[in-house]
Amino acid sequence: MGTPKSEYRTSSGFVVKGVYGPSDVTSTDRSAPGEFPFTRGIHPTMYRGKPWTMRQYSGFGSADDTNQRYHFLLKQGITGLSVAFDLPTQMGRDPDHALAKGEVGRVGVSIASIDDMERLFKDIPLADVSISMTINSTAAILLGFLLVIAERRGVPWSALRGTIQNDILKEYIARGTYIYPPRPAMRLVTDIFGFCRDNVPQWNTISVSGYHIREAGSTAAEEVAFTLADGLAYLSAAVESGLPIDEVAPRVAFFFNCHNNFLEEIAKFRAARRLWATLVRERFSPHDPKSLMVRFHTQTAGSSLTAQQPHNNIIRTTIQALAAVLGGTQSLHTNGFDEALGLPTEESARLALRTQQIIAEESGVTASADPLGGSYLIESLTDQIESQARLRIEKIDAMGGMLSAIESNYPQGEIENSAYEAQRAIETKEQRVVGVNVHLEDSRSTPPPPVLTISATVEQEQRSRISAFRQKRDQVRVATALATLKVAAQGGTNVVPLIVESIRASATLGEISDTLREVFGEYDGA
Repeated sequence: MGTPKSEYRTSSGFVVKGVYGPSDVTSTDRSAPGEFPFTRGIHPTMYRGKPWTMRQYSGFGSADDTNQRYHFLLKQGITGLSVAFDLPTQMGRDPDHALAKGEVGRVGVSIASIDDMERLFKDIPLADVSISMTINSTAAILLGFLLVIAERRGVPWSALRGTIQNDILKEYIARGTYIYPPRPAMRLVTDIFGFCRDNVPQWNTISVSGYHIREAGSTAAEEVAFTLADGLAYLSAAVESGLPIDEVAPRVAFFFNCHNNFLEEIAKFRAARRLWATLVRERFSPHDPKSLMVRFHTQTAGSSLTAQQPHNNIIRTTIQALAAVLGGTQSLHTNGFDEALGLPTEESARLALRTQQIIAEESGVTASADPLGGSYLIESLTDQIESQARLRIEKIDAMGGMLSAIESNYPQGEIENSAYEAQRAIETKEQRVVGVNVHLEDSRSTPPPPVLTISATVEQEQRSRISAFRQKRDQVRVATALATLKVAAQGGTNVVPLIVESIRASATLGEISDTLREVFGEYDGA
């Protein structure tokens, strides 16, 4: 197994001692689960009454392909749908746009029209299933598509439950699927807040995402710091736009990553809850306790999956999923073991879901609200992560807030440095990765598992569909709706109702995005 280490550290650089005791815990927090600052969980009984929502992130090819996968997953026992969109959809381009060539349906499902959305959710009971959509720059449009198909089916908007990611700041920090400059993009976020407050009251209007920050290479402490700083920026923008804090904050959700350092990840979730509750109370003085709660979805770490010995990823995902549960997640997605090679097959998706179900049904960890609370090591790590995250948030505050910090390249630079150090540690074997730098095998001795491939005909079919869709509509009605949307974008009117009206008139995703491009411009990353 190699030479014993002289020093053990977590991914955030915290030294792990051989033995812990009461003197290692600095916090005086002795709250119970369900009590401020919610360190031990946001509900008094956590999973004793109801398990977390079990999701499987899925989307590929056409709407019909993904709809079939959804029905398969529902039969396997998932309790919430989670939609992955392809890059053209994320970037506001219809499938027949020149820049969409070669990308249609590749990393998610292609959705460009209300007809696509109808096919995506064919025979899905919209009022009964929670729907999460990982979409940011075009979030208002995809939400609009869902609202219009609900309207067509006679499902009241008030009955819809789910989440749109709608987290544009992390796109500038870590992911890159932005369209508009940061400040008009923030306006779209707050327009969604206001619209949903009045029309879709059960909808989570934003999922502030640390997942992509971590995938880009951040440490656990940086993930907490930058994610919460983004969340604070959204709350500030909402309050500045005239929305009361208690009408916005309870609908803010979070989306975290879960990596392999089991104990640090559990502590990370506890620290995030405590720090968020403390900061929101200090800065906004809400009256509703729900305004202080971190409700979060977790996805196991895609960047931890290896193409070498891919079945090892089953064990990695299990460890990560268990950490998320012990950390108190409200919703969970487990990655397929084959995702370092391609999109998950039905078999790997089923196995990933069974991982969650076995944890829920067989492990016994759901019997107690916070099973590891009181562990000197867990409490010490919770304190350290909270302290380091707070220091970074204070630095962001001193720079003028997260928008200014992004424009100064602060979070991006910190993540790049951490990513470099993580890769250096793997290459020097300071960080051991089974199948990659230790315990190697001849790849020729183990054939790779089957990989899901996307047919080239998907793009051709989607191009034909969008062309036919445009031809059968009332062109005057479309032009009028888009012109009205443009006027609203130029002024201060909430644009979401006009986006919905454009969808009712059969405008496409690309046409609506282009209308907003004409007003807001495009961001070049400079």
